[in-house]
Amino acid sequence: MNERFSASGLMNPFFPDEVTFGEKGVTFKVRKLFKSNDNFVFYSDISGVEIESGVLFSTIRIIPRMRPEIIINNFTKGDAKKVKELILAKVQA
Repeated sequence: MNERFSASGLMNPFFPDEVTFGEKGVTFKVRKLFKSNDNFVFYSDISGVEIESGVLFSTIRIIPRMRPEIIINNFTKGDAKKVKELILAKVQA
């Protein structure tokens, strides 16, 4: 299972955030102008997923058990919902 989702290019065309699903966990790549942060979280370490939807785009908030939350921005509503469903399916398995 190596699915990958990228944020919309409308809000940040050169540095979109990414979510990549692996066998044991999820990698969240949060990009800024001169840096990026890669956060790998095991499925078993995720305690929750929240989606905050705006008019056009959604923000996904990942809540790991022993770490600060991870916030990824500018995903389409459909992609945000799919990311949440995939994470929750793996967390509950």
